[in-house]
Amino acid sequence: MTTPTTFQGQLEIDIEGEGTVSLAPGQLYIVPKGVRHRPRARDEAHILLIEPTGTPNSGDPLTAAPRRVI
Repeated sequence: MTTPTTFQGQLEIDIEGEGTVSLAPGQLYIVPKGVRHRPRARDEAHILLIEPTGTPNSGDPLTAAPRRVI
């Protein structure tokens, strides 16, 4: 599961097999677990991306951030 929310600018999320979701400031979208997607912005965008620890940032488990207790 990935949850991006937009604060400034426009964010587009390409969802494999389903098209593109566009987010304006203040909007939120939940990408279901296991769904391939690609977030992108044509211009600068300020976003908050919430995802579980260990989620690969490129689809490659070797790039996943290790779990840390803060």
